[in-house]
Amino acid sequence: MASPADLRRIALALPEAYEDLHRRRPAFRVNKRIFAMLGVTGNAALFPDLASDEIAVIKLDREDQLNMAAAHPDAVQPTATYGHHGWTYVRLPRIDEAALAMVMRLAWVHVAPKALRSRLIGEGV
Repeated sequence: MASPADLRRIALALPEAYEDLHRRRPAFRVNKRIFAMLGVTGNAALFPDLASDEIAVIKLDREDQLNMAAAHPDAVQPTATYGHHGWTYVRLPRIDEAALAMVMRLAWVHVAPKALRSRLIGEGV
């Protein structure tokens, strides 16, 4: 079971990642591009059993999104509106920390500049 604190720690450990706000919610960026957000509003109707801060929205490559959703069907789901663009819900209490770390690395790689991605792969992060 992962928590918002786990997501924050994992996100900020990625090269040049930083936290700021997007629509008054915590967002994690690299090179000004969002790769993850916490506590996205409007999730209460979709996930009434979870608090809004237990939901993250993460930007994945479409193939990665479909693979992660298949591997973790209770935790990972494309968003209804923008899922085809890679935006993906992650229910933090339903995913373990190792799987969350993989999802976060995939999201970071999807939005990071090419030179920075090369550095990540070269360092084995």
